[in-house]
Amino acid sequence: MTATASDRSAAPVVDTETEFGAKVAERLNHESVLWLTTVGPTGTPQPNPVWFQWRDGEFLIFSKPGQPKVRNIQRNPRVALNLNSTATGGDVVVLTGTARVVEQRPDAAEIDAFTTKYTDGLRSIGMTDEQFYAEYSVVLRITPDRLRGF
Repeated sequence: MTATASDRSAAPVVDTETEFGAKVAERLNHESVLWLTTVGPTGTPQPNPVWFQWRDGEFLIFSKPGQPKVRNIQRNPRVALNLNSTATGGDVVVLTGTARVVEQRPDAAEIDAFTTKYTDGLRSIGMTDEQFYAEYSVVLRITPDRLRGF
């Protein structure tokens, strides 16, 4: 199944009116890790597992300043996003899109939703939410333009 930005006039990239889109939306709302692949300076894909929030057709990701993924996005904003597949290679979800580093902090509702989603994760790495947002102070937003998978 594939959906592209050119199809947006008819439906969003993650179209919850389709069986596949509804399944993808459910996973995006509940899974905790997404693989963000940026392009390194030599053209080599650089996949990294990241925490994310899916909301209003956009991904919100926080990063530490100076990380290669931030520099890669500043140099080339095209990215791929993958959810983990099953052990046998099923449930594949791949999104591509455009990433940007933004100065504007997320609003209180976004921060609250992100913090709630990762309460256990923050505890597991020994951080308070205040520590996390101070250390992971770079805000990345990614707008997907294509979805494929099976």
